[in-house]
Amino acid sequence: MTVSPQTLLIDDPERLEARLKEIPQEPGVYYMRDRTDQILYIGKSKRLRSRLRSYFNGHDTRPRIALMMRQVVEIEVIVTDTEAEALALEANLIRQHQPHFNVLLKDDKKYPYLCITWSEPYPRIFITRKRRMAKERDRYYGPYVDSRTLRTTLHLVKRIFPLRQRPQPLFKDRPCLNYDIGRCPGVCQALISSEDYRKTVQKVAMIFQGRTRELEESLAAQMEKAAEDLNFEYAARLRDQIAGLKSLSAEQKVALPDDTVSRDAIALAADEDHACIQLFQIRAGRLVGRLGFFADAHAEPGAILQRVLEEHYQTVDPVEIPAEILVQHELPESEMLAEFLSQSKGRKVSIVAPQRQTKAELIEMVERNASIELARTQKFADRNTQAMQDLAEILDLPELPRRIEGYDISHIQGSDAVASQVVFVDGQPAKQHYRHYKIKNPEVRSGRSDDFASMAEVISRRFRKYAAAKAKGETLVPASQSSSLNSNTLSDFPDVVMIDGGKGQLSAVVNVLREMNLLEDIKVVSLAKQREEIFLPGESFPLETDAEQPGVQLLRRLRDEAHRFAVSFHRQQRTTRMRRSSLDEIPGLGHHRQKLLLAEFRSIDYIREATPEQLATVPGIGMSIAKQIYRYFHPGDEVIDEIPEATSSEVVS
Repeated sequence: MTVSPQTLLIDDPERLEARLKEIPQEPGVYYMRDRTDQILYIGKSKRLRSRLRSYFNGHDTRPRIALMMRQVVEIEVIVTDTEAEALALEANLIRQHQPHFNVLLKDDKKYPYLCITWSEPYPRIFITRKRRMAKERDRYYGPYVDSRTLRTTLHLVKRIFPLRQRPQPLFKDRPCLNYDIGRCPGVCQALISSEDYRKTVQKVAMIFQGRTRELEESLAAQMEKAAEDLNFEYAARLRDQIAGLKSLSAEQKVALPDDTVSRDAIALAADEDHACIQLFQIRAGRLVGRLGFFADAHAEPGAILQRVLEEHYQTVDPVEIPAEILVQHELPESEMLAEFLSQSKGRKVSIVAPQRQTKAELIEMVERNASIELARTQKFADRNTQAMQDLAEILDLPELPRRIEGYDISHIQGSDAVASQVVFVDGQPAKQHYRHYKIKNPEVRSGRSDDFASMAEVISRRFRKYAAAKAKGETLVPASQSSSLNSNTLSDFPDVVMIDGGKGQLSAVVNVLREMNLLEDIKVVSLAKQREEIFLPGESFPLETDAEQPGVQLLRRLRDEAHRFAVSFHRQQRTTRMRRSSLDEIPGLGHHRQKLLLAEFRSIDYIREATPEQLATVPGIGMSIAKQIYRYFHPGDEVIDEIPEATSSEVVS
């Protein structure tokens, strides 16, 4: 990586002005880079110089933009022939580089997606709230506002089409009951080819692309051909699938004058900080999808809708782009977006802001739904704010506790001891900040537990970087008092630390924080389970609180989440240890060969049931080691001595 010695552009007006004069007034894409040559932001414009100059004239006061401009040391541009080419190039570059500041839509896992893993030979179909782009071939549909409808639809789809029902096979050598009742084509045993199964999944994808009518027509044609060929069993299956598809969309009719046109309708509702956007997908007069997005409301409504549409249509297949897009507000660059979508789809796409009659009524309906969703979100936000205000009063805090951390220990009589760190930001779980800890204290082992020492170890490991920072003279600023523009402070310093336990656990934490010279900087409390009592350092008695008041309920939610997270990690560690403990006792069977065996047989039980010949088929496992494995699980079996010492390759042949 090339490190640039240059100063920030905002601190060098002469170099900034010279660089801007070099940039042409033509359509294209621009990069913004920092001192480490990392790309901060990728954007597009029909007039590059004017757009870039607007960043530095101080008119854009959004905190995100201000923070970005304090890191820019260089600007690069790529000139294109048309605005549509600039939009397409921007989409490809963002997908390739994923810059930190190219974020408009908030990914808070509020709405679920449907994922189809086309990267696998036998694709899985499942619902997720996290859009992972690690595998480019995987396809995500959504985000869907109504998660219940999405789950119901997927359940019905799995009844209509024979699909893979499990992420992992239930049995190693035979299909499960889903195959016998016709729900699964036997994917686990490869009873259907990958090509034939993917054809079935392509039909399912058409449903979530809004192409249900096209799918019904295709199945009807196949049914007629099957009947002509006297293949009545296959024709009957197709008939049942068509009937299922019709029942799937029977209640989704939307009254529009032209039910042959595919259209999307988008509108938003906003308050001072947030914008809730909803996009209705209407195909052949039917509402086939209702997508929801959240964005910062620090821009004009038309600009927000423009960016939402750009980000949405960059991730869909061209066949999913409708012929008409109805928008609530005029888009600042609607012609460029329409040209880009028309080129992607291969036919004209129009963007219209209707003002009267049925289409305007449709936009009003979308806006009303967005307002309802925004009000519901505000209600939860108000509840969380009330809880934080109450907690601030209980603990006598100067500011609302924006970041609260909870810690818990989990083990069984000292074995597989682990700890959890969960984080609530603004009263909501922030799972990206969750952490696991394996207890390293040698005194904590099977048969000997020490929750006090374990909690002290975890707190010491968590806050040692702050102890080092304070020793250097740096100021520790809690999240409630820090600014996102202050890059010199550590960003994950908590306002409140909650320990799951009573006075004993709290005392252990207080002692370690005192040794680290951090006790005065961190507000630490403990929450006892039985009476939901809050203890403070140095106090013999709990605070006088009601277990049902909002602030205590917030701590209870934090405590329960810390307990859940710790227990799940403990179970994972215990399962891994138990699964590998038996294989560790077999001579000559190292970690790598254990992984090969488990990858082939999935579990210890299957390895125990396998014959030496079957074990020897695993790469790296010869007949000699296969016999040792078999003897370990079947002591006293003399039949194994009669098996010749064949190599694994000889057994396979």
